[in-house]
Amino acid sequence: MSASLPAVRFVICGVGHNTPDTWAALQTGKSGVAPITHFETTGFACTIAAEVKGFDPLNFIEKKEIKKMGRFIHLALAATDEAMKMCGLQVTEDIATRVGVHIGSGIGGFDVIEREHTNLMQGGPRKISPFFIPASIVNLAAGHVSIRYNAKGPNEATCTACTT
Repeated sequence: MSASLPAVRFVICGVGHNTPDTWAALQTGKSGVAPITHFETTGFACTIAAEVKGFDPLNFIEKKEIKKMGRFIHLALAATDEAMKMCGLQVTEDIATRVGVHIGSGIGGFDVIEREHTNLMQGGPRKISPFFIPASIVNLAAGHVSIRYNAKGPNEATCTACTT
């Protein structure tokens, strides 16, 4: 006897900064790897990376909220906004509990950790931002996406270093 399972709908979209340009570059064999411009690389053995170029979090996040989040959260919100527009999914109240968010990150807010360490060393513990932890922990990428889209289903974050 075989039981029939209820139909389950999944939405999977290519996510990332400017997916059409990225796909076109892949089709023509153009590499996204170039010299690092996001920070000074003097003294580093590796000076190349596949950076997200031309990204402005103001296009996706209110100015007052930006400083409360690490760059990885900015990128997660931007990629999700693009994916949601591409797939046309509207999270209405009747499906909200069936919409989940799962986002992976290799380390989370390393930029925030570095900045707050500098603040600590230069000014002491009172100079550490009250947003340090929520801006840097991996699960807050999925958390912010869930809040923005009213996704009330499973909310998960995977952090398995370079295998994420």
